[in-house]
Amino acid sequence: MLLTRSAPNLSQKGQLLRGSGKVTKPIRAVLDTNVFVSAALSKNPSSPTREVIERWKHGEFALLICIPLAEEIAEKLLDHSIDIDKVSALVETLASLAEWVEIPPEEIEPLLSDPDDNVIVACAVEGGANYLVTYDPHFDSLQGEYCGVKIVKAIPFLEVLRANQ
Repeated sequence: MLLTRSAPNLSQKGQLLRGSGKVTKPIRAVLDTNVFVSAALSKNPSSPTREVIERWKHGEFALLICIPLAEEIAEKLLDHSIDIDKVSALVETLASLAEWVEIPPEEIEPLLSDPDDNVIVACAVEGGANYLVTYDPHFDSLQGEYCGVKIVKAIPFLEVLRANQ
């Protein structure tokens, strides 16, 4: 079961309408835990990871998430001494703005050495993501793509978002 929220600028057919008259498919992405941790720890207000998260909050792409990933994000942020109120606020934002993907256990393939990473891949595939954004080198073994999901770092993902403006 896929729980979704209506995203701004989406037509009934699920295509993103742009002011230029160009019609493109909406961008759907999974952000790895390390993207959220990097954004939270960055002292740079214009860091790429912060910009990615802000663009999601402004509806520039649909963020896909699953319960195990949300739990890992909260856990890792707390492990890095991020204030519990900030973590709670992020969890509430995820609950209201992200599209939640239910992942049947049989859909989690043992592709990578870290079982948590396999859940992230399954979330992307099951949710129909175009992109999985990560800094985790474990994903390098997938050679930049898996089942139609492009695996990129924050800056290349930002380039895609900026090109779609």
